[in-house]
Amino acid sequence: MSKAFVRESAQEDEFSESSPQLPSSIKNYITPGGHKRLKGELMDLMDRERPEIVRTVSWAASNGDRSENADYIYGKKRLREIDKRIRFLTKRLEIAEIVDPAGRDTDQVFFGATVTVESSIGRTFTVSIVGIDEIDTSKGWVSWVSPIARALMKAREGDFVYLDAPGGLEELEVIEVKYIPLD
Repeated sequence: MSKAFVRESAQEDEFSESSPQLPSSIKNYITPGGHKRLKGELMDLMDRERPEIVRTVSWAASNGDRSENADYIYGKKRLREIDKRIRFLTKRLEIAEIVDPAGRDTDQVFFGATVTVESSIGRTFTVSIVGIDEIDTSKGWVSWVSPIARALMKAREGDFVYLDAPGGLEELEVIEVKYIPLD
């Protein structure tokens, strides 16, 4: 059988290994900003990056011997990576359920909330509860299925919740709950 018809890896049709998997019973909630970012990445890959790589691979292939042609080999590899990411983004966007938290008027924690908490040792920090594909710990954005988000869900300002952290059970006080656009 030709090598062209053999998969490079068993996970080629699966979602990207670097992104979290979604069990079939869990919905793919996403904020409008997160949806816009994923859609923008998909359009950039399809409209700009993929055509550039296709041109490079085509040029490299016209140079003759492909077995030692680094431009051709790297280009084909990059093309497979881009196609895999395009499939992943397309699947995720198809099943996405956009939830706009902006303007919600409640002090109870739900998807999209930005929550300020204080730990039992006096450390104050803020987290925003977002979709699985939007996680950015540098901004304090945590997945709605993460342990801290699960501990905070449905809590209200002034409530105490318990987080099962790696260092043991940690008590957190909900100081403030707000719903703001996350860009």
